[in-house]
Amino acid sequence: MFMRQSRELFRGGKNKEAIGFATKAIAAAPKNMYGYLFRGQLHETLRMNDEAVQDLSIALQLDPSQAEIYQLRGACQFKLGRFKESIADFDAYIRFQPKQEPHHWQRGISYYYAKRYEEGRKQFDWHQTVNHNDVENAVWHFLCVARKDGLEKAREKLIPIEGDKRVPMMEVLKLFAGTLKPSEVMTAAKAGNPPPAELEYRLFNAHLYLGLYYDVTGKTDLARLYLGRAAEKSEKFGYMGDVARVHADYMQKEPIAAPKVVPKVAPETTPKEKEQGNKAKEPKKK
Repeated sequence: MFMRQSRELFRGGKNKEAIGFATKAIAAAPKNMYGYLFRGQLHETLRMNDEAVQDLSIALQLDPSQAEIYQLRGACQFKLGRFKESIADFDAYIRFQPKQEPHHWQRGISYYYAKRYEEGRKQFDWHQTVNHNDVENAVWHFLCVARKDGLEKAREKLIPIEGDKRVPMMEVLKLFAGTLKPSEVMTAAKAGNPPPAELEYRLFNAHLYLGLYYDVTGKTDLARLYLGRAAEKSEKFGYMGDVARVHADYMQKEPIAAPKVVPKVAPETTPKEKEQGNKAKEPKKK
């Protein structure tokens, strides 16, 4: 009865009261794993990840055979920046569900942040066998290879993708391949006068992957700028929104000198284009 009331309150947007009734359900049946799982799910949905981990841990103590709880706790651990712990939970989930191992891109991302780059590369290679047209998988594979073997080797091993219809993901792929400028990614994201929600989604992806690109190429000031913009929208874009927030938070802990000028976008001009721009500013002779 308490859990049913909790669900109804949560659907009505009364989150504090929903958690209160979930707590009453636990008090009524403290040895029932499902009460802790339910409250943990509420906490996770409300982005209260530390509280979610506590509840899910008790649920697993009561029944350590629940594979999905390891998966959910692993995701919460990642969102808290606990990469080692998230990998341990994802590994436990995969032990119960071995067929899910090639699908587990989340573990690949945790490998990256744990600096286990070779294991991350293998995970994204494996994921490619079950998800053929995902630029994001190719980019995370690139990032792992670049951190371990350098940018040149990462471009050599960049996974080719042809069918990702999300804008501007194909432009993002070309950016990492070295055949497109960052400013062109932003142009593609804004093209075609998309509806507001679609534009917001496009810009989130553009900001996230421009930030990751600048980070791996050593342009930390621009990486902070774009990852910060992506992180501002983290609540709207699921797990990848949390990736943006986690990365932005991590970068804030690494102090560097602030750039003198922070551009609104990241155009890259050739020397010729720069010269033409300078000439255009010169006063015309009478």
